[in-house]
Amino acid sequence: MAQGFLESPYDPERFFDEMFEGPGQVRSHYRLLHDELRGLSREGFDQRRREADIQFLYQGITFTVYGDDLEGTERIFPFDLVPRLVPRGEWERLERGLAQRVTALNLFLADVYGAQRILREGKVDAELVLGARHFRREMVGLAVPGGVYAHVIGSDLVRDGQGEYHVLEDNLRTPSGVSYVLENRQAMKRVFSRLFEGYGVMPVEHYPQELLKALRAVAPPGPDEPRVVVLTPGVFNSAYFEHSFLARQMGVEIVEGRDLVAHDNRVYTRTTHGLEPVDVIYRRVDDDFLDPLAFRQDSVLGVPGLLNAYRAGHVALANAVGTGIADDKAVYAYVPEMIRFYLDQEPIIPNVPTYLGVREDDRAYILEHIEELVVKAVNESGGYGMLVGPHASAADCQSFRAKVAENPRNYIAQPTLALSRHPTWVDEGLRGRHVDLRVYSLCSPNGTVIVPGGLTRVALRAGSLVVNSSQGGGSKDTWVLGRDA
Repeated sequence: MAQGFLESPYDPERFFDEMFEGPGQVRSHYRLLHDELRGLSREGFDQRRREADIQFLYQGITFTVYGDDLEGTERIFPFDLVPRLVPRGEWERLERGLAQRVTALNLFLADVYGAQRILREGKVDAELVLGARHFRREMVGLAVPGGVYAHVIGSDLVRDGQGEYHVLEDNLRTPSGVSYVLENRQAMKRVFSRLFEGYGVMPVEHYPQELLKALRAVAPPGPDEPRVVVLTPGVFNSAYFEHSFLARQMGVEIVEGRDLVAHDNRVYTRTTHGLEPVDVIYRRVDDDFLDPLAFRQDSVLGVPGLLNAYRAGHVALANAVGTGIADDKAVYAYVPEMIRFYLDQEPIIPNVPTYLGVREDDRAYILEHIEELVVKAVNESGGYGMLVGPHASAADCQSFRAKVAENPRNYIAQPTLALSRHPTWVDEGLRGRHVDLRVYSLCSPNGTVIVPGGLTRVALRAGSLVVNSSQGGGSKDTWVLGRDA
């Protein structure tokens, strides 16, 4: 038998490694997978990789890279065949912690657009919230359908050097990536079909149906089967594949702003049979572009009059307008306090320690220790607007010092965590690469559903801590184990 490609030495080094406790010491829940991989030659593994790549190509699973010489370049989403495994007990704790967190975030949104108790009692800095870019005064006093503001939430989790989980970010505007979760799973079922039975991997395929149920649950009173549509910016958007994929999986229409008409405080879609009423819009268009009469007047992506129809209660929007205030990276620092304030509980999953540029003492610390910190612009995403101090040049550090000093509200900083690593197949062979985990929660008046697993994102470049696909990252399938391995 040909030598398995896992026979070459793999060194976890000083990081927490998801598969190995130490050199040659496989964690118990990874043993089945490890044995399977040991039985593969490099040629056999490469063949399975090619099969997965062909499947992704045929399905049109792509993303768009921006910047440098790659402006608007369409690429197949990088996918690694070595899955991440999460034991059932570990997952149950994460599930409880995320349910706690998304409940508190929805209560916070209802409060800041309502009575504003948490601001009046000084638990969260009122100026920080009311002056934030994504705080929408148009939403103050508006009762949203079912009391749910954030119907779809993507929570980014990381593990530190001791293997402890932390929430790194909350994504409540238009979180993306769940289509890769579903397509990754289909690819892995073909490549490692026997392992799924051995591990009893918990399914993720029900996500589109659960999403549809959550959307229908907030529809205005009316038909038994409300009309749901997915509103996309169009085919040139970097996440268009996901928009069309989810619409297809839910069995609903995908529309652009030009396909919708707002009249007499109601929204209609153009069809071959004329105008048909729309009850729920799962929008993948940012607030600024939703309605040129209410927000950016130059927007051609939205629907004139949509906000009035929404305020009148004749159409539901998911996620609600204004949810961006809860994923502002400065407001993130207060989520543990939100959990204590609204739920009278201690957070199950902690935040990453965070320094706010707007606080004088924190700002002084950031400016003095910038070479040791990760500095982030509060409203950027995708790995943009960020400085990783230990990997940055002196000139870049100095540039960010000036930015923080000039506009402190726009920046936070966090310690450079020794993010956990996972064996990943790269050109040099099997190597440790840093990973995070984006978990998707669906919130409706009927409760919260959390998809078991989520999207493990992996930094494919050696030493990199940036996992975003737009910055050279890829993904892995995440298996929540239904039984002890």
